[in-house]
Amino acid sequence: MPGFMKILWILLFPLFFLFSFSVSKHPYHVGSVEINYNQKSKTFEITGRFFLDDLENGLNNKYGKSLHFNDPKFKTQLNEAIKNYASEYFKLKTNNKFLNVNFVGYEEDHESVNVYLESEKVDNPKKIEAAVSFLYNLFDDQINIIHVIVNGERKSEKLTYPNRYLFQQY
Repeated sequence: MPGFMKILWILLFPLFFLFSFSVSKHPYHVGSVEINYNQKSKTFEITGRFFLDDLENGLNNKYGKSLHFNDPKFKTQLNEAIKNYASEYFKLKTNNKFLNVNFVGYEEDHESVNVYLESEKVDNPKKIEAAVSFLYNLFDDQINIIHVIVNGERKSEKLTYPNRYLFQQY
């Protein structure tokens, strides 16, 4: 019996070692998007926050490139890729009118990326509609938590793939 245990251990240890590294960094694919109406500028200020590796993989998958965050030589390419990505995967409509949304920039740390967008000016938003599908091109279990803030009133909604549409009334 001891010989059998030794053989079993020799066979199982490499499998255990192999599979211990195949577990993903985070088992959930979650992002958040805050859509905040700034009464002073009369614009929506949008901040998307995503896991760095997820957004990097989403961009690489979408554009067939090898872009890397936390590497200054990719900054210009990342700005262009994120701008294009955001314009495709984020749409905003208020009071039955689509708004132009501009890419402002992004910030990164070791684990996450903040993407900053800003809408054109709009007066007195009462009805907010958004199509938010960040990272839906990569994960079929992606969840985006959306927070809409108008005149200090915050409403939140969870969008789970494939649902991408949000509707809020103020």
